[in-house]
Amino acid sequence: MARGERRRRAAPPAEGARTVERAARGGPGRRDGRGGGTRGAVRGATMAAVVLVLAVALALSGRWMVAWHRAQRAVTLHSAPPALSPDSSSPAVAPDLFWGTYRPHVYFGMKTRSPKPLLTGLMWAQQGATSGTPKLRHTCEQGDGVGPYGWEFHDGLSFGRQHIQDGALRLTTEFVKRPGGQHGGDWSWRVTIEPQASGTPAFPLVSLFFYVVTDGQEVLLPEAGPKGQLKFISGHSNDLGDFRFSLLPPTSPGDTAPKYGSYNVFWSSNPGLPLLTDMVKSRLNSWFQHRPPGASPERYLGLPGSLKWEDRGPSGQGQGQGQFLIQQVTLKVPFSVEFVFESGSARTGRNQALGQLAGSLLTQALENHAKAFQEHFEKIFQLKEKGLTPEELTLGQVALSGLLGGIGYFYGQSLVLPDMGVEGSEQKVDPALFPPVPLFSGVPSRSFFPRGFLWDEGFHQLVVQRWDPRLTREAVGHWLGLLNADGWIGREQILGDEARARVPPEFLVQRAAHANPPTLLLPVEHMLEGGDPVDLAFLRRAFPRLHAWFSWLHQSQAGPVPLSYRWRGRDPALPTLLNPKTLPSGLDDYPRASHPSTTERHLDLRCWIALGARVLSQLAERLGEAEAAAELSPLAASLEAQDTLDELHWAPELGVFADFGNHTKAVQLKPRPPHGLVRVVGRPPPRLQYVDVLGYVTLFPFLLRLLDPNSPRLGPLLDVLGDSRHLWSPFGLRSLAASSSFYGQRNSEHDPPYWRGAVWLNVNYLALGALHHYGHLAGPFQTQAAKLYSELRANVVGNVRRQYQATGFLWEQYSDRDGRGMGCRPFHGWTSLVLLIMAEEY
Repeated sequence: MARGERRRRAAPPAEGARTVERAARGGPGRRDGRGGGTRGAVRGATMAAVVLVLAVALALSGRWMVAWHRAQRAVTLHSAPPALSPDSSSPAVAPDLFWGTYRPHVYFGMKTRSPKPLLTGLMWAQQGATSGTPKLRHTCEQGDGVGPYGWEFHDGLSFGRQHIQDGALRLTTEFVKRPGGQHGGDWSWRVTIEPQASGTPAFPLVSLFFYVVTDGQEVLLPEAGPKGQLKFISGHSNDLGDFRFSLLPPTSPGDTAPKYGSYNVFWSSNPGLPLLTDMVKSRLNSWFQHRPPGASPERYLGLPGSLKWEDRGPSGQGQGQGQFLIQQVTLKVPFSVEFVFESGSARTGRNQALGQLAGSLLTQALENHAKAFQEHFEKIFQLKEKGLTPEELTLGQVALSGLLGGIGYFYGQSLVLPDMGVEGSEQKVDPALFPPVPLFSGVPSRSFFPRGFLWDEGFHQLVVQRWDPRLTREAVGHWLGLLNADGWIGREQILGDEARARVPPEFLVQRAAHANPPTLLLPVEHMLEGGDPVDLAFLRRAFPRLHAWFSWLHQSQAGPVPLSYRWRGRDPALPTLLNPKTLPSGLDDYPRASHPSTTERHLDLRCWIALGARVLSQLAERLGEAEAAAELSPLAASLEAQDTLDELHWAPELGVFADFGNHTKAVQLKPRPPHGLVRVVGRPPPRLQYVDVLGYVTLFPFLLRLLDPNSPRLGPLLDVLGDSRHLWSPFGLRSLAASSSFYGQRNSEHDPPYWRGAVWLNVNYLALGALHHYGHLAGPFQTQAAKLYSELRANVVGNVRRQYQATGFLWEQYSDRDGRGMGCRPFHGWTSLVLLIMAEEY
């Protein structure tokens, strides 16, 4: 049975109870000649009572020990050797990856891959545009009016160029890194601000705020210059050795002549990364004037005008809480400003001869990297060669760059609720802190989901590994480093104060009984098929952890009958929910059985397990892991057997595969004042049956290519997929059939539809990969699959391109009714799969 379903019975108390019962009946007593009659019975009863008390105490103690043991395992790291070396993120091992734009939640910033990193960032504000405090831009937010924004180019390693529209202003942020020394080398930024349109009347002043933050004992020593301008900032840390920052004099764009700027500076203890924006806002005042020669002075809000340490915390400077140093420069648009970091160990030899990476040297470096990016992009994806349009080429480059520019490095502790082994147990346990861990990972959305999500990351890495397989090995290795002693990985990684500050409290805790689709196996499968010796060496190191993760998934999510599976963690049947959600599945509000129960069999989960068994068994055989192969190969064969799949999930009355559970479709939300919308269950009442819902789940045996090309089940799935009454739309496959009673329906008064009709790129990518697969295999459905592939690919690519051209964003999802982008933006997570669709890489 699954771990979550075991019931532990306390045998000792029952035996003790039988002893008392025998004594009460005057049963066998002591026959040593010293006792008998009433006195013997009393003694026997006394002994029985003692035994009973001891038995109960032992049982309670045993249960407490089991609970303690489970709780400990939930927050204990797995003992298998790591897939990556412990110092894999250090500048000694990976100097070219040590610095990066690993702060995806800010518009522009960089940090080191360190537990206590040195962080840099940019804020800006338009001065005098409105009354009161100007809008200070810093972190990417959904509703701040900034946009579109995103990376035009980003190679994931050493170069990027980003454009940001803020009202009538256009910001361009660029960076380039230069290797050298033992601490990750040098880097330089260039920030350019211009009018969005030519011929624009005079603009108000704009302030840029360049800052440096330390998170420990690192030393920052600013050198004061005239009128609030810093000459430079020198510093030292264990990870970086000696270093220096310089903010160079501003110029006009493309020019070398200095441009007049006003300077302000602020220096204090680090208040905590989530509080940086508020601290800067609180220190702005209107005592300052911008006085360029020959022009009228203008008032602006600025930081204090001189360098003075302010201790904002209880421990004071130098006590380990870090420092916050920010330089403000205020001037007229248009202008460019360069910010340069120089590593002490790199300022010797060749790099010293090259000079500071600024001015014309920086311009040349940026141009060289942009050219190299475009050449490598075409070599890998061949969009020009395949005849795609310039607009589609731009879309592909932006999709890739946004994904690479969204890679973050996180470090911290998760809150974990242990799996106590009994589903629905009344035993109350508190969340515990997982050990501090690092994570190098892409993020779905810089503005709304700037953290790691397990099932998203597998799709991210399908794109990344085509571009740079090393980055994928890094990401997969870090995710496998999160394995707990049981083999569980939390589906959402909220690591560090900045990440935690952006998540509602009710979503902070990760539950160790809940799984997530194992999409990391998709890039693993690609590595296995590619056969690159470096990839295979990585997979050899990673195999024990991959095996442990899959084994936990297979055992913990086992269903009510053999070879069936059930997502743990469905919402209960609350009176406010139309259909209880299944967040662990990744499909959130996709309709399942109306009344959750332990009898459910979930089709998509079974297909994910089948994929995992197939990939892990092939990997075990390739690596010569005989024992694991002997365990996994029969399981894979059983899970892919058509008769077993049919027995558990083929619904003859529906003509498709389906979930199974306690279900009725006679549910709806109705207004019930004063309670608002309330779930009402009518007739027929729920009963055990196949769930009559057509949607993404229906397609999973097809999506994961588990069906033989001659399977009679393939035809009906293609019919449902291609029918506009069901899943087909001019913009891609909708997540729920238009014919479903749940289509477009809210799940509660405050919970709009999510996976109930909208077009999602990750599942459309899987569908296109499957159509491409079956369209190239001989069988009765080959022609139909090939035709659907061509039409669906044109629909998906065409709509994403049009929406990008209209809005400047990739979106979380797209309307199946008019194609418009919906949900959060920018969403360069799995929507970046549009690049692989254009390149026909499946």
